[in-house]
Amino acid sequence: MAIDPGLRRLALGTLLSAFPGHTAPEWALRLLTEGLAGHTLFGFNIADAAQTAALSAQLREASPAVLVATDEEGGDVTRLAHLTGSPYPGNAALGAVDDPDLTREVYASIGADLAAAGVNLDLAPTVDVNTADDNPIIGTRSFGNDPARVARHAAAAVTGLQAAGVAACAKHFPGHGATVTDSHLELPTIDAPLEVLRARDLPPFAAVVEAGAKSIMTAHIRVPALTDGMPATFSRAVLVDLLRRDLGFTGAVVTDALEMRGAAGAAGGIGNAAVLALAGGADLLCVGADVDLELTEHVAAAIVAGVGDGRLPVARLEEAVGRCRELAAWATPAGRAGAAASDLGYAAARRAVRVEGTVAGLADPLIVHLESGHSIAEGPVPWGLGPHVNGTELVRVVAADASAEELVARAGARPIVVVGRHNHRAPATRDLIERLAAAHAVAVVEMGWPSAWRPAGARAYVTTFGASLANGRAAAEALGLAL
Repeated sequence: MAIDPGLRRLALGTLLSAFPGHTAPEWALRLLTEGLAGHTLFGFNIADAAQTAALSAQLREASPAVLVATDEEGGDVTRLAHLTGSPYPGNAALGAVDDPDLTREVYASIGADLAAAGVNLDLAPTVDVNTADDNPIIGTRSFGNDPARVARHAAAAVTGLQAAGVAACAKHFPGHGATVTDSHLELPTIDAPLEVLRARDLPPFAAVVEAGAKSIMTAHIRVPALTDGMPATFSRAVLVDLLRRDLGFTGAVVTDALEMRGAAGAAGGIGNAAVLALAGGADLLCVGADVDLELTEHVAAAIVAGVGDGRLPVARLEEAVGRCRELAAWATPAGRAGAAASDLGYAAARRAVRVEGTVAGLADPLIVHLESGHSIAEGPVPWGLGPHVNGTELVRVVAADASAEELVARAGARPIVVVGRHNHRAPATRDLIERLAAAHAVAVVEMGWPSAWRPAGARAYVTTFGASLANGRAAAEALGLAL
C-alpha cells in the first residue's frame, strides 16, 4: 500500500536520524528535502572542527532549517573532542566547585564550540540528581546528589548554552539519577511515590523550564507511580500531565534514542516505540546511532501506520511537527556568541580537584593506569594522566589480572600513582590498590564518581570528579607531575 506523502512528510518532521561517515550520504540529504527534522552527529561523524563545520554546512544546504544535534556534555561525554577527551570538566566537577557563574561560562564556551561547528541542538545538559552512587549511566554526568545544587547549575548550563544560540536539551525527564541499571541495556525502574520525585528529581527540571530551555529529553525508565509498566517516554502522565501542565514546559519534548532497549525493547521494536512516544506527548524522536535509510523509512512508515489505525491522532502528529519547527526556527542560524574561552575548562577542572593527604615526595613515580570499561553514552574516549606526563613511566593494567608484587618491584624506589575510575565498585580494584598501599608509597587518583571508600595506607587520595582531558591535566598538576 502506498504511503500518503503528506503524512510521510509529517512523520519525517519528527525524526532525528543519523548516518555513518564524515560526509552525509545522498539519502541523508534527500530526506532533509523531504521533511526530515534533522540528524544527530556522533563521534564517528567527527574528525576535526573544520570537517564538522563543513558537514553541518552540507546538511544546512539541503535544508536551511535542519536540526544538527549532538551529545556534547563536556566531561566524560563528548563528541567534538572524542579523539582526545574534552577540554572542559563535566557536570560533577562543576557541581563540586559550586559556582553557577562558572558553570554558565563553561557552557557558553561549549556552546561557542558547537556553534562554530554548525551544531544548533545540544543534547545536554544532564540534569539528573545522581542519588545512586553506583548509577552506571549518569554518575559524573550529574552536577551532584543534592537537588538544589543540581537545579541551580542546570539553569546556569541552559542559560550559557542558549546564549551561544545553541538550543539546550535538558535530560533525562523525570530523572535517571536513582537508577542502578542502564536504560541502553534494559528498562530501569524507579519505584518511588510522586512526592519523592517532586522533592528529589524534579527541581532541576523546574529550574530549566524557568530558565527557558528549548527542549527536554525523556528517560526510558519505568516509574510505577506514573507509568505503570511502560517507560516514561511513552507516558502522557509524565510528558503531558507532569511536564507540561504541572511544570509549565512549552518547548519540544525530545526522546532518548529509540534504539535503546529501554524503549525499543519495551515497545516491541523501534517503529512501535516511535508511535507510542508521539502518542504519549513526545515531539522529536532520536532514532539512535546505528541508523540508515531503511531504518529511517521504517520508523516514518510506522508513524504513518499509527495514524492510519487510530493509535496516533493526526492532530497530535501535527502538534509535534509544529514544535520541532519552532525549535529549528529558534536555533537557525546557529551561533549568536563569540569564540570559546581559552583555557577556561582547565581552570575550572583545577578548581574541582580535591586532595586528601600529602602529595609531597611523589616525583618521578610509576603511574599505574587501571583500565576500565565505558558506558555507551561515553564511548571509548581517552582518559587519564598520559597526555600530561611525558617522560614518566606509565603502565596500563587490568586490576583483576595485575600483581601488586610485580608492580612494586617495577616501581623500585619510585612512588606509585594509581589512576582509575569508580575504583570502589570492583573488589579486584580495591584489593589491588590496598595491597599496593600496604607495601609502598602510593597516591590514588579517582577520576570517576567519588565514594566514601579510602584505601588504608595511601599517602594521598586525589578526586577529580571526572575523566576529561581537562580533569587529567588538573590532576597531573595537583600531583606536581604536569608538563
